[in-house]
Amino acid sequence: MSHGCCDDEPHQSHGKNSGMIPYEEARVRVLEQVRPLSETEETPVRDALGMVLSKDISAPFHVPNHDNSAMDGYATLGADLSTDAPVTLTVIADLPAGDRLTQTIQPGEAVRIMTGAPIPPGCDTVVMQEVTQRDGDQVTIAPGARPGGHVRPAGEDLRAGETVLTRGTRLQPADLGLLTSLGFAKVPTYRKIRVGVLSTGNEVVEAGTPLKPGQVYDSNRTTLLAALTALGVEVVDLGLVGDNLEATEAALKRGMEKSDALLSTGGVSVGDYDLVKVALAKLGKIHFWKVAMKPGKPQAYGQLGNCAFFGLPGNPVSGMVTYLTMVRPALFKMMGTEPQSLRQVTAVYRGPDVKKKPGRLHFVRAQLHFEPDGLWVTSTGPQGSGILSSMSKANALMVLPEQIRTIQEGDKVETLLIDYA
Repeated sequence: MSHGCCDDEPHQSHGKNSGMIPYEEARVRVLEQVRPLSETEETPVRDALGMVLSKDISAPFHVPNHDNSAMDGYATLGADLSTDAPVTLTVIADLPAGDRLTQTIQPGEAVRIMTGAPIPPGCDTVVMQEVTQRDGDQVTIAPGARPGGHVRPAGEDLRAGETVLTRGTRLQPADLGLLTSLGFAKVPTYRKIRVGVLSTGNEVVEAGTPLKPGQVYDSNRTTLLAALTALGVEVVDLGLVGDNLEATEAALKRGMEKSDALLSTGGVSVGDYDLVKVALAKLGKIHFWKVAMKPGKPQAYGQLGNCAFFGLPGNPVSGMVTYLTMVRPALFKMMGTEPQSLRQVTAVYRGPDVKKKPGRLHFVRAQLHFEPDGLWVTSTGPQGSGILSSMSKANALMVLPEQIRTIQEGDKVETLLIDYA
């Protein structure tokens, strides 16, 4: 079910391609206009998932910080081992992980050692327990054990002073574990960007209320709020506003005061009630407002003071595709990291012919399958810009170039993997 105007045809014609720019040009222009935030803060590591480092991080010490055992077994002197005969040594101590032995081991002696425990002074080898036999305080080691084996040297993973994470890294779970292993309780990050979300239209109502004829529930705002939460930004819910210019201007003013970026849905086509574009032109700047893509042609990008503005189409699928392909990379740049686009792979198409008109880049909702014989992809069904169920079923978007008219069974298709995080 759609919100607002149809994505495929405007309410009134202003010329076939009046003001419409190519998708790639629009994407580049957006990325050129947005600026990373410069404000920084010290963030607890446990709260830093998805945040972006504002400085390089160096290891304060070697990792591991001591020579240690890579096996459960016996720490020995390599010179005591034999390649052609068993060797019996005297076990003088047991050494679990977390403990340390200070006495120096002498020739003919061994220490029972656990994985991760520090190598005792004088030892240079660990013999794994599978090639040993223990009898009281005596251990017999089979021939062929390798001198110097199964010892992890200090600094094997990281050297003190080595850069381990660079400025601009968007922190993932493994990064947080690495930082904690280095003793960091807090790390320098850029502050989270604040992103406002606004829905427009007299026909749009909150879920939970009875629908009147002509009304639709506000799925757009729910979707965008969830996508932004997954991205890890600070979300500002600006609610709903009807088709009233004064109310729309007031909502945009609230958004620009509270947000670093503002996303609105609806009101950016050429209908009599498409007021967001009008309000944006009055309060700020419009950089462009029609893009040669489907779904997603009617969209507006501009500026409200220091706030980047993204006016998304009102139809649910159009808004989602525009967010994933145009907005998400720009938000990454604002966060202080690389403006990552969706990961692209080449897959073989399976299914009935998909036909399109030339002139616009098409994003087709699809299911990508990873099989032993390669990747293949198929459409999730009807592709109308208001058919949200086909987006719910999709894990990918097939990308059909502007001049392509048809894809057929067996054709290779460039495909984007949908990712909200």
